[in-house]
Amino acid sequence: VQLQASGGGLVQAGGSLRLSCAASGTISTINSMGWYRQAPGKERELVATIHNGGITNYAAPVKGRFTISRDDAKNAVFLQMDNLKVEDTAVYYCNADVRRIGLGDLRFTYWGQGTQVTVSS
Repeated sequence: VQLQASGGGLVQAGGSLRLSCAASGTISTINSMGWYRQAPGKERELVATIHNGGITNYAAPVKGRFTISRDDAKNAVFLQMDNLKVEDTAVYYCNADVRRIGLGDLRFTYWGQGTQVTVSS
């Protein structure tokens, strides 16, 4: 199973970016997908998650500015980031909690390679 993230870049404060992440491989079902970020010198932190049924969860610093969504047909997750702030600068990682074909109810967690988001003042 692989996760491929894209969509990062450089944007001015107040601007927008949209991140995408697609999962591929021997996936039976995806239980949840999410985005995390890691700024220089800091630990990786939760940004947002989306669970089956469309249940979403956001970290307080991004609530109201970021929107997470899924395309189950494409095993993809998206993060629409609006009104970006300098403190949103980080490497963003996508994450998926999946069940794999032939492995029953076992659950596995996979990470994408990370995409850099830089917000300038």
